[in-house]
Amino acid sequence: MRHQIHDLLSPLPGTARQIHSFHYGPTSAQGKIYIQSSLHADEMPGMLVAWHLKQRLAELEASGRLRSEIVLVPVANPVGLEQVLMDVPLGRYELESGQNFNRWFVDVSEAVGNEIEAQLGDDPQRNLGLIRDSLRNALARQTASTQLQSQRLTLQRLACDADMVLDLHCDFEAVAHLYTTPEAWPQVEPLARYIGAEASLLATDSGGQSFDECFTLLWWQLKERFGERFDIPLGSFSVTVELRGQGDVNHPLASLDCQALIDYLIHFGAIAGEPAPLPELPYPATPLAGVEPVETPVGGLLVFTALPGEYLEAGQLIAEIIDPINDRVTPVHCTAAGLMYARSLRRMATAGMVIAHVAGAEAYRSGYLLSP
Repeated sequence: MRHQIHDLLSPLPGTARQIHSFHYGPTSAQGKIYIQSSLHADEMPGMLVAWHLKQRLAELEASGRLRSEIVLVPVANPVGLEQVLMDVPLGRYELESGQNFNRWFVDVSEAVGNEIEAQLGDDPQRNLGLIRDSLRNALARQTASTQLQSQRLTLQRLACDADMVLDLHCDFEAVAHLYTTPEAWPQVEPLARYIGAEASLLATDSGGQSFDECFTLLWWQLKERFGERFDIPLGSFSVTVELRGQGDVNHPLASLDCQALIDYLIHFGAIAGEPAPLPELPYPATPLAGVEPVETPVGGLLVFTALPGEYLEAGQLIAEIIDPINDRVTPVHCTAAGLMYARSLRRMATAGMVIAHVAGAEAYRSGYLLSP
């Protein structure tokens, strides 16, 4: 194992933060896997899973079973981790800029395409190598003027040449679910089975240039640009894995999730061994554009009547909003049928607030598909 320390741009004299990456596997590795956790710094289940992974990967490396380099970043957001206001962690948005830590990663696809166009040929493996070299160089040329930009660039540089990128998150109150692209779904479906994903949400471009999509989009855009002239492989695929809810931080769950990731990496070929049998897929993949963000029309005390993981019929009651002053009770229903995979932690809702997400089978939204 090689432990690397990456210094971030210091915003003020006397302050310094770092990203720590742990690199497992042989020097002449067959491919690269990148795994990070807690990019939203108030989402802790993935950090505990990463800690379990560190122990397991060290054992697998010692026994010579690692075929790929596996890069693990257990604390992907030291900036947000320190943002605690009056005992409340504020790890989703940077307080200085108001920006979501998982949005607006650097898009270098046009620069990479311009640089490699004259060098591309008929050999997909040669094209893959050219693109990765150009991508590494394009990110190396980027400069950061803020600590947030420095953190984003550090993470992108660590992951840009990986075959697979796994970004470990969680929701507020939720069942296990994941986000990936339709193009990557055949490769990701075994992960959904091992991890027990009760919703798998697919979109090529959900908007916002999030961490996972900053890699998959580059390869997809290059394929769209050059695909009729050159054989451009999809050289990387990414998955955002949502490990249930914020309160689901315990060793039994983390151990199960760690084993699920190990099983998937064996199935993928990054770790030597006999793959574990594939479990049943709990719920079929559905389009991210089919997700209904259920809003409440009024504010008040939020009382749920449906649980995460429950399949809802169209028009089913999800919650009641109670006004304790005038005793008015406002029912909130979903519009279409689907699986409610996540709901809010808050129990006092404001008017217009999204209180739950329901994965429907039919796409009906477009444009920006993510939460704020």
